Amino acid sequence: MKTLQDLFLGELADIYDAEHRLVKALPKMVKAATCTHLQKAILAHLKETEGHVLKLEQVFACFDEKAKAKKCEATVGLLLEGDEIAAEYKGSPAINAALISAAQKVEHYEIASYGCLHEWAVKLGNKKAAGILQGILKEEEAANDALTELARDRSNDEAMDEADDEKRLDEKTNKVRQVLATTR
Repeated sequence: MKTLQDLFLGELADIYDAEHRLVKALPKMVKAATCTHLQKAILAHLKETEGHVLKLEQVFACFDEKAKAKKCEATVGLLLEGDEIAAEYKGSPAINAALISAAQKVEHYEIASYGCLHEWAVKLGNKKAAGILQGILKEEEAANDALTELARDRSNDEAMDEADDEKRLDEKTNKVRQVLATTR
């Protein structure tokens, strides 16, 4: 019969894999981003993510387990979607907004995972593991908040401004066509 500790260790292996995958994926996001503020935010989170890998190894040790990864299908899917978004919006003024969206989907997955893991560690009576997981959870929440702020302060407006410019250009083009049509 499976226990809460079995569930905990399985999910811990899942997020351990996810963090390893993110260490590899975040540099690609930095390259795809055109906003230096977003690039800096992603690089800062990359350093945190590298630290999360080490912290998760400590959590495994708190349960006298060796760190092991279990393929995180959710992260695989989210990263694939992020790659598709980056390719689709490459060269677009909406690229940074698109990248933030993709990154926040991953952050929300991580927040949910770390929230559960923290609560289970508490329930399992492992205060040290719970403390480590709570620290990671706070960092993930802060990363999500920083992405939200960047989206609100910059990226969403940049994407809209270009759309507004294109709309104005279309309107001018239509007016020129109308003028030309009436002069013929």
